[in-house]
Amino acid sequence: MRANRVPTEEIKREPAAFADRVTADGRFGRAAEPGRYRLVISRACPWAHRVVMVRRLMGLEDAVSLAVADPVQEIIEGDPHWVFTEETGSPGGRDPVLGIHALREAYLAADPGYGGGVSVPALVDTGNGHVVSNDYDRLSIDMAAEWGPLARPGAPDLYPEGLRDEIEEVGEGVYNDVNNGVYRTGFAPDQERYDAAVARLFARLDGLEERLSTRRYLVGDHITLADVRLWSTLLRFDAAYHGLFKCNVRKISEYPALWGYARDLFQTPGFGDTANLDHIRTHYYRVMTGINPTGVIAAGPDPRGWLTPHHREELGGTPFGEGTAPGPVPEGERVPPIG
Repeated sequence: MRANRVPTEEIKREPAAFADRVTADGRFGRAAEPGRYRLVISRACPWAHRVVMVRRLMGLEDAVSLAVADPVQEIIEGDPHWVFTEETGSPGGRDPVLGIHALREAYLAADPGYGGGVSVPALVDTGNGHVVSNDYDRLSIDMAAEWGPLARPGAPDLYPEGLRDEIEEVGEGVYNDVNNGVYRTGFAPDQERYDAAVARLFARLDGLEERLSTRRYLVGDHITLADVRLWSTLLRFDAAYHGLFKCNVRKISEYPALWGYARDLFQTPGFGDTANLDHIRTHYYRVMTGINPTGVIAAGPDPRGWLTPHHREELGGTPFGEGTAPGPVPEGERVPPIG
């Protein structure tokens, strides 16, 4: 469903249009090579943010370059499209590496007859300008588990073999009821489906609150992909979903454990230093004209709350397990600081 239209049916997510896998050994036909690929993202998009966090945590910045689209999509032939602008570091409104203005150009380069939606993240082959994958979940998993030789020394194990079943089990519930649940709630076409979606959303959040009351991380004793998947939605919840999407039974800041957990991760390298709350608020309130026709951008909440003490270290565990924290954010990728 297009975000700039009034909802008339329940939102459904299309499968990834491009899903080539990239691995260190190239066993699926594409090998992870330094400089070969460019990751196109929007800092507003929670699905793209997952891949950005994994890329940063694994230290893949030098291996995979980053292109940031404008948070406000441009209407092209009646549809909203992710585009590059001067404001997001693209001189002349074209990505300096790919030479394109709209991400759809890379989609059409890969498939000239493509007529579907255009989404971020998108991994693009810099050699021919073709989209390789827009499968955010597989991109996250493969960058975490299959790009090892290109990862930094001390990169954490975000997808431990012994915990993968639990990570996926937790992730399935988080995806259905939280990640996608906020959209089902916000774009519910009638009261009955809104009531069902919002009930599922907060039942899941209540369960996560209980789970995180006694453990620092969702699965195991250090950060995994389970945390990356949940946190991308928690970051946006009070700023966008609570008001704009009518997910207003409670704010995340009203859940003691979830809010402490969210702040703990925000203050961990790889999370808050990849977050741009201005892009998030601008995108949701400006683009979602079907549910916010005026395009007026909400002022709050005060982002300084993300920097307050959380005391989650008292529950044990360490963010990176046997690994280490990523180094400084590359200068061209830094987000505006809070405060």
